Amino acid sequence: MTTRVIINCAMSADGKIALRTRKQTKISNEADRKRVHQLRNKCDAILVGIETVLTDDPKLTVNSKYVKKPRQPVRIVLDSKGRTPKDAFVLDGAARTIIVTNESCKRVFANAETIRCGKRKTDLRKLMELLEGRGIRSVLIEGGSEVIWSFLESRIADEVRIFVGSIVIGGERAPTPAGGEGAANERSVVALRLKSLRALGNGILIRYEVVK
Repeated sequence: MTTRVIINCAMSADGKIALRTRKQTKISNEADRKRVHQLRNKCDAILVGIETVLTDDPKLTVNSKYVKKPRQPVRIVLDSKGRTPKDAFVLDGAARTIIVTNESCKRVFANAETIRCGKRKTDLRKLMELLEGRGIRSVLIEGGSEVIWSFLESRIADEVRIFVGSIVIGGERAPTPAGGEGAANERSVVALRLKSLRALGNGILIRYEVVK
C-alpha cells in the first residue's frame, strides 16, 4: 500500500480529546491551528468518522487565514449506515466529498460521491486500495477516537502526530485519542517509534512512526 496515512489529533495534558459529554473544547493554540491547516493542505484527503460529523459538524477544509491559495483536499466520511445529515458542512459543495457506507446502505448524498465498502463496518484495507486507485496518495485521519484506533489496530496508519495542550480535562468518561475496544492483551498493543518532539506555543507537538 503506497498511500500514506497520518493520524493527527490534539489532546489535553492528561490525554483527553473532549469533555466527558464528548463535546469538543479548545485544546490547540494558534500555532497548532496553523500547523493543522498547513498539514491539511499537503494531504490529498481528510478522513473522519460519522460520530465526528454528528457531534462537531466540521468543515474539513483549509482556511485561507493560514494557507495562501489553499488546495482543498478530498473530504472522506466513514458512515456505514448513511447517517450524514443533509445540512452537514461536508455536503456543502466546498470541496470534493466521499461518503463511505457499507454494502447494504442505499442512500445517496447531494454534493458527494459514495463508496460502498464492507458488509457491516468499513473494510479499511479495501477502502485504501480504492482511494489509491482514485489517485489519493496521502490521507489525514482527524477522528474520532474509534476511527483512530481502527487505523492503528490494523497497522494501516503510518504516522501519528499529537499536539498536547496545556490544559487538564479529567474524568473517566472523557474520550482519549484512541477509543474503540482497545488492546485485549500485550500482543495487541500498537508500538510507536518517537520521531520528534518540539514546543509549539504553550504546547508540545509529538510525532511518532507506527511500528509494523
